[in-house]
Amino acid sequence: MLRLPCECRILAQVHPVLLHIGAFIIPSYGAVAALGVLAGLFLAQQTARIARMNPATIWNLCIISLFSALVAERLLLILMNVSALRLHPSWVLSLAMVHHPLLAGVGAVAALLSAWLYARRKHLPLLATADVLAAPVALGLAFEQLGALLAGSDFGTDAQIPWAVTYTHPLAAVWNGTPLGVPLHPVQAYAALAFLTLTTGLLVWQPALHRRGDIAGAWLMGTGVITFITELWRDPEGRGVILNGAIDGPQIAATAFVLCGALLLRQHATDASGAVQ
Repeated sequence: MLRLPCECRILAQVHPVLLHIGAFIIPSYGAVAALGVLAGLFLAQQTARIARMNPATIWNLCIISLFSALVAERLLLILMNVSALRLHPSWVLSLAMVHHPLLAGVGAVAALLSAWLYARRKHLPLLATADVLAAPVALGLAFEQLGALLAGSDFGTDAQIPWAVTYTHPLAAVWNGTPLGVPLHPVQAYAALAFLTLTTGLLVWQPALHRRGDIAGAWLMGTGVITFITELWRDPEGRGVILNGAIDGPQIAATAFVLCGALLLRQHATDASGAVQ
């Protein structure tokens, strides 16, 4: 029988449930993601002060965006599972444990739209606001990926490496379709480390910012590169694979992120050079 290295046995202890008392369940993914939200909110207060913007206004914008994202994701889940929820109404309490790229995309669109509407209502400069939110969002994504690692969602491909993770809890398979007893790439940890690095870089760069939108452009490019590369180690199931597996849905979005970020930075560089002339 194949014996996993010690490192694998340690990582195998990751657990999709943080607390379970009777019928009350706190999923690890939701708890860690919530911690990331709080960390991002408090970091946004600091980046707002650096950019000389009102921290209270940025706080309100973040809360509205988060609420919009949660509502959009829950409504989509309910619509996709109406028949099952009619038979088991109590399952609606478990919807927060479900994690899927489609839900993340819908939530991101809802958050972005609500943030744009609020910023326009409060007459906030859009590029400056995006700069303020870049590092906090990157930090939140790092925590989100750590939660995904614990839950077994967005799991990686099979891997025979010393740092592979092997899931054993049946709820990981029920909630996320995670294969049990199979060593996998801990791709969520790769992404979390990359997003933490991106957060640090953006924070170091922000005080020296001279043009609005540079931080946002760097965030777009960095997030796109991180997403595209880490997708190479993620299991393709349910990720919208096209061209016979050459690329998937998140990688298409990542490519768009990189292009948008590059165009934003290039436009600002062009404007700056024109101003100098």
